This record gives sequence, C-alpha cells and structure tokens, in this order.
Amino acid sequence: MHQIAANIAAVRARIEAACAAAGRPRDAVRLLPVSKTRPSSDVLVAYDAGCRRFGENKAQDARAKAAELAGTPGLEWVMIGHLQSNKARLVAEFASEFQALDSVPLAAELDRRLHATGRTLDVLIQVNSSGEASKSGLPPQDVVAFAARLRPFDALRVRGLMTLALPAPDPAPVAACFARMLDAQRALRDAAVPGQTYDELSMGMSGDFELAIAHGATVVRIGTAIFGRRPAATASAPRGR
Repeated sequence: MHQIAANIAAVRARIEAACAAAGRPRDAVRLLPVSKTRPSSDVLVAYDAGCRRFGENKAQDARAKAAELAGTPGLEWVMIGHLQSNKARLVAEFASEFQALDSVPLAAELDRRLHATGRTLDVLIQVNSSGEASKSGLPPQDVVAFAARLRPFDALRVRGLMTLALPAPDPAPVAACFARMLDAQRALRDAAVPGQTYDELSMGMSGDFELAIAHGATVVRIGTAIFGRRPAATASAPRGR
C-alpha cells in the first residue's frame, strides 16, 4: 500500500474513534485532505484511496491542478486560504467550496463572477477564534451581522463557519477556540438569516482534529498527517513559492 493511502486509512480510523468517543456518528465528520503544495500524482493516490474533495490555499496553483486533473470523475476542489478579490474569477471557475469568506467586497466579487459563469459556490465564513492579529477572519461577535450582509449574494450558499485554532501544545486554549465556534454557530442559528444554513464547522487539522471533533467539527482539514511534512524552503528559492 502506498504511504499516502496508509496514512488516509490511519486518519480515518482516528476520526472514527474520535466520533465514537464524542457519541457522534462517523458520517458526521468529513475528511478534507489538504493537498496544497503537493503534486497531482499525490492527489491521485488519495483519490484512489476514496477521497474526492481536496483543499487548496492558492487560487492559481489550484486552478492549474484542477485543469491537469479535469478528466477525473467526481474530483472537487475546496479553497481554504485567504483570497484577494482579484483572484475571485479563478475560484468562480472551478471551486465547489470556499472556506475563508471574511469580507463583503470579496463576497460581492465572487457573486458577480459566479453569475457570469452560471455557477454557485458553497461558502464558509472564516472566524478568527484565537484573536491572533496574524490570522484572517472575523471576530466571533461580528459573525451574525456579517452573515446578514451576505443575503443579496444568491450565488453564494452559506453553509457554516471555518477557523484555525490557536497553535498551542496545551489543549485548553485550543479547546477554547473550538468552543467559541460553537457559540458563533448557535448565535447564527438563533438569528435565522433567511436562505442560509450553518450546519458546517470546518475546524481541526493534523495536530488537533480529535479535539475539534469532540467540539462538533463537521469538516477536518488534514495535510501533514496524510501527505507528510512539506519540504523546507531552500535559501535559493524565491519567496512565496
């Protein structure tokens, strides 16, 4: 068995165990392999292991990969990284889901581009649950008002929330991030903005996904535990590559 396939099997077993421990059905949690920086050959190994959706964080790289693998049945691409408005056209062309929506201008541009192509897009609102200045996303207390401002953009199907928790060895502050997401989800449901649902909670990565599942995650974004660590950048490599 290929190492990537073995890793996927191991991650799935851990997800199943975490769901059982939390008293949740296994199918309540979706595995999203994060294939950013990985070659298409790695994506195909994961595809053969049963994965159909893959997370990418750079629009141009993802579009190129989508074009290369366009003939693969059922393959879908999920954008999980911060997106500038000038890249909205690319995402509107190929992505099935965007998990990092955090500005009205970006929502407006995505909606405009999607209408031009006759497509719709599932979106998750990104929340800065840790309060770190270096992270994108909305403060939890701003989520309800932001969701209400998305109502005019009918090509966007608002499905829930996404976050990156605090990277900490102590599980307590990480769990606090996930608890804030549950509070934000409850507030959105109480607000009952017409035409929107908030069933999805995308939270948890290779180092903390079991804790995220215990706090209600419905999507876990797993990169390192499946594909291994990304190669370290060399001194001669251009910045941003």
